[in-house]
Amino acid sequence: MLIEQIYTGCLAQGAYYITSNGEAAIIDPLREIAPYIERAKRDNVTIKYIFETHFHADFVSGHVDLAKATGATIVYGPNAKTTFEAHIATDGEIFQLGDITIKVLHTPGHTMESTCYLLKDENGNDNAIFSGDTLFIGDVGRPDLAQKAADMTQEMLAETLFDSLRTKIMTLGDAVTVYPAHGAGSACGKNMSKETVSTIGEQKHLNYALRADMTKAEFVKEVTDGLLPPPGYFGMNVQMNKTGYDSITDVMKRGMHELTPEAFEAAANETSALVLDTRNAQLFSEGFVPNSINIGLDGQFAPWVGALIPSVKQELLIITDEGQEEETIKRLARVGYDHVIGYLKGGYKAWKEAGYDTDTIKRITAVEFAESYKNKPLVIDVRRPGEFTAEHVDGAKSLPLDFINDEMSDFPKDQPFVIHCAGGYRSMIAASILKSRGIDNFIEVAGGYNAIAKTEVPRTDYVCPSTLK
Repeated sequence: MLIEQIYTGCLAQGAYYITSNGEAAIIDPLREIAPYIERAKRDNVTIKYIFETHFHADFVSGHVDLAKATGATIVYGPNAKTTFEAHIATDGEIFQLGDITIKVLHTPGHTMESTCYLLKDENGNDNAIFSGDTLFIGDVGRPDLAQKAADMTQEMLAETLFDSLRTKIMTLGDAVTVYPAHGAGSACGKNMSKETVSTIGEQKHLNYALRADMTKAEFVKEVTDGLLPPPGYFGMNVQMNKTGYDSITDVMKRGMHELTPEAFEAAANETSALVLDTRNAQLFSEGFVPNSINIGLDGQFAPWVGALIPSVKQELLIITDEGQEEETIKRLARVGYDHVIGYLKGGYKAWKEAGYDTDTIKRITAVEFAESYKNKPLVIDVRRPGEFTAEHVDGAKSLPLDFINDEMSDFPKDQPFVIHCAGGYRSMIAASILKSRGIDNFIEVAGGYNAIAKTEVPRTDYVCPSTLK
């Protein structure tokens, strides 16, 4: 028996590859299926099952394409309804995979079809649970994503999740390994650990939501407290996962359309396409195509695309470091943004050499910021609310990047200001959006709060986030 976690950092997502005696199963596969197929061929095994823990909201799964390519059976838990062929399992149903078995544990609460899969080894012993978005390391799935579909309040879903955890998860042996669908950085929970594997015993001891003496009312309060609104693309991804989608091969072919600077400018002017620049923040600040938005591939690219570009139907023109075009299109497709219509051949360098207009972002170091702080500038912190509450520059204003599209009017038009995030990635995204909307009376801080904290700039006292519940 082999269990392999295939973790994708930019999505904070874990897929799983399991083999036993010539047969394989994939749990929660990513959209690009070639790696799974190639791995199965290399191991000389047949992919028999594709297990889905629920209808994912934060990424488009590869289940449909993978089933077509391999003949494997797609398995969902109870309550799931799809427009493609799938086996809707019953609670407690057993699937044979080589010499091992996988048992269905229906665990509604995050969504009503949410299901965990319990792996029993060759001797019939409970070995591991693939917990999807029901149980994370240090957290549990947010209970507000399925309200409309389930016709339930988030409190009702949280009560359902409480029961699922106590009757299906916490009854398992302490030695059972926990393999979740996500880790820190995912918007599917609020307090996830950076660790991606644990045990039931460890989670009973460390996970606030599994506290043995917790009442249902306490659980509901703690799980629902402080939830940020889900990113707008979540519902669109759920729909794609329920009904199917274009082949990833077709999406890649459409996107890999090279455009000269002349053709790129024409496409930008003649279509409603958004120009997306995926270079790192420093390079972008030094020069970029006017009105382009910067979301760097070197950070949590796909989730921020989903959070900030309102529709997966948005046409996109991309600018990347040379050689990163295919990777960019693939990562966009992972979250359902299938409408890349071309990329700038030769990248920003070609644009500049062709003599077209360029723009820049004024960026200063934390040391320079510390000097300018003596003049009491307006400071805008674009980190998330919890980060800001825990500690921030004295006098700073909180305007989280997550909500920038809705809070554009809160940024001053006639007063200079300084913006920063934690390390410079998010503040450059914000800077590019502000520039594209005609706001340019600001300076961005390279290195963000992490660098500012090493200077003498006055800051509020640190408050541990765990005490804020």
